[in-house]
Amino acid sequence: MSGAHTVVSPRRRPGGRRRAAGSEVGWWQPPTRRRAAAQDPARADGPGRRRAAPGRAGALLGRLTRRGGGSQHRRPATPEERRAQRLRLVRRTALAGLAAVLLGPLLAFGLGWVFFSVPSPADAVTNQVALVSYADGSRLTRLVPEEGNRIAVSVQDVPQHVRNAVLAAEDRTFYSNPGFDLTGILRAVWNQVQGGSGGGSTITQQYVKNALVGDEYSLWRKYKEVVLAVKISQERTKDEILGDYLNAIYFGRGTYGIQSASQAYFGKPVQLLDASEGALLAGVIQSPSRWDPARNPERAAERWDFVLDGMVAQGWLDPQERADALFPATVEPRRGQAGVPADANGHVVTAVTAELDALGITSEDLAQEGLRITTTIDPERQQQAVDAAHAALEGQPEDLRSAMVAVDPQTGGILAYYGGDNGLGLDYARVQRLAGSTFKPFVVLAGLQQDPPIGLGETFDGEEVPGLRNAEGADCDRCDLKQAMTVSNNVVFNSLAKQVGPENVAAAARAAGITAPLDDPNEGIALGNKEISALELASAYATIAGGGVWHQPHLVSEVVTADGRVLFAAATEGERRFPERVARNVVESMLEVADQDGLTLPDGRPVAAKTGTVQSHFDGENNDAWMAGFTPSLSTSVWVGTDMNTPIRTAGGEPISGKTLPGEVWQEFMGEALEAAPVETFAPYRPIGEAASDAPPGVDPEATPTPTPTPEPVVEPTPEVPPSAEAPQDPRPAQPGDPATTQEPDRDGGGEGLLFGEDDPAPPPTTSQDCSITPCG
Repeated sequence: MSGAHTVVSPRRRPGGRRRAAGSEVGWWQPPTRRRAAAQDPARADGPGRRRAAPGRAGALLGRLTRRGGGSQHRRPATPEERRAQRLRLVRRTALAGLAAVLLGPLLAFGLGWVFFSVPSPADAVTNQVALVSYADGSRLTRLVPEEGNRIAVSVQDVPQHVRNAVLAAEDRTFYSNPGFDLTGILRAVWNQVQGGSGGGSTITQQYVKNALVGDEYSLWRKYKEVVLAVKISQERTKDEILGDYLNAIYFGRGTYGIQSASQAYFGKPVQLLDASEGALLAGVIQSPSRWDPARNPERAAERWDFVLDGMVAQGWLDPQERADALFPATVEPRRGQAGVPADANGHVVTAVTAELDALGITSEDLAQEGLRITTTIDPERQQQAVDAAHAALEGQPEDLRSAMVAVDPQTGGILAYYGGDNGLGLDYARVQRLAGSTFKPFVVLAGLQQDPPIGLGETFDGEEVPGLRNAEGADCDRCDLKQAMTVSNNVVFNSLAKQVGPENVAAAARAAGITAPLDDPNEGIALGNKEISALELASAYATIAGGGVWHQPHLVSEVVTADGRVLFAAATEGERRFPERVARNVVESMLEVADQDGLTLPDGRPVAAKTGTVQSHFDGENNDAWMAGFTPSLSTSVWVGTDMNTPIRTAGGEPISGKTLPGEVWQEFMGEALEAAPVETFAPYRPIGEAASDAPPGVDPEATPTPTPTPEPVVEPTPEVPPSAEAPQDPRPAQPGDPATTQEPDRDGGGEGLLFGEDDPAPPPTTSQDCSITPCG
């Protein structure tokens, strides 16, 4: 035959019969492949016999052969066969994708239906309430708790026109929709894909969101909303859902539920609301902080119009009644915020909410986001601060007030905050009072950054001059800056401020962290004729303790929503305000003050400190007293005074100075707060300019020579501290008769404080001043 050939098997016996399987093949030897059969499948194995049907292995081999994986003699697939194979693959892929599209959501919905439970109105309020905790996670308070701020009411007790107003504002298809708005969901999905946010929500979805899910803009949140909205629609009637919603939704002014809102806005129960009043309440639901008429009457009126017009459009309000409607009057909102403790911790909570507001986290967020707010307050140190203040003021005149703030120099975190015992009253930690001699370290700071720098070893005349006296025991014929700081010599620091320029002193204080206005300063700024707060002073001293690195003082460490989103986390890095070596020289000038005033800490712990006393216009009386100091890990300031800026005396009739009551509070707190901490030392002292003398206070440093170090290179001022060339300077010490030396002396035993002269009248006190006690100027 042409084109054909015959292969004779070597194993075939004569007569066409094959030998028995395995007759000549050992069990260890695989049979040989029959090429003839592979090349000619139609060929029989022998005369009169059909070839046996192939088994599984044969079928698999055949498929591999057809796909090109078999014999190299197999015919390749034709284009039509390859096209058919591709079509089959496309059809299978499409069917699999369609099944995933159809079955995937059904499976996800079914799982959600099983695992997500329907919330109650109590759950809705609980999950909206903000929790404030200490640094260790223990609870400080609950902001806007449900107790006293939610009064449950049956939906039948809510007038129909009030219910209609809510539907007109929030969900006009409530009674006809399945519990979710498909168009709104698709819009939310599209916005999410594009990186945006938002999307429509029905009343049922809003209730679910506030009750359980949170307010994160994500597809996961929308998925949970839809599942629970459908589930709750199956388990409850529309009236029940609307009633739960009206009892749980936040209306502003610290109120949850329409009954409490009616009392807060109109001073009457919801049963007595008319359509106009109901429209106002319905209008504020979406954004209470924006549409409360007490905050924004114009926008509240616009929203009110929108609701009433919607009621008319739905046939729920007569057009004539709409035309006759007047914008309703509301009662004044309460000033206190629910959840603020009435004791000393109340000032902490109020300061926290003020800080949150500055961060852009509003009272509405606090009421609706279920925020978890972690503060920097150490609960143990907070209690130690309160106990120290109570112990020092126990048995003292009732008009005395005190404040204390403790700051971590490495982070700016406020570890203890005491603004008085009335947590709903005036916060004395933020009240600004005259600083007294606690401002003297800022004069040294400014001097060290002059060109050339004024080192701690610079000597000045320290004897009193007309119009400027020293406290008892603070005089010196000649003393260097460290000696003058130790005894708080007024004359020396007045002279130094005049030499470096008052504006430079103010700039140095601002660089350290003083935020109070220090406008139009004169030489009296060295003696503290500017007002500051205990918080500012603790923060500014913390910058010095931290080597010139300023950290924003803060109470809020972290803010997390109920659904786990981190809204805020406090920064850990600081901002360098002046060189570390400059800061260490300022520390050196303050190291012997606590010992001089009998306020040393246990275990010989090194501490840099300064007292301050502000003298009254009455001779021998003081109006304010301060003590502030720090270790490398803790900076604390204490103030004692009165509401009326009147003379302060102990129960025994003695004038209070910085080293007495404030010093006692500071020493008690610092000793306990650092009791378990290792004793820390400051970095080695490397003098800038002339080094401080080793002579004790009162001994002329020039009579006790001190080795003079190699002159240091000029230290360039930082941007916060303008160069001395920007202000006129007088390098000579202050002389009798100089016009700036008109302040009265301070009366601190250690020489702190001042009295204003003719050109620098005392600023008004925080509250009304009694001019029969302290002359008004």
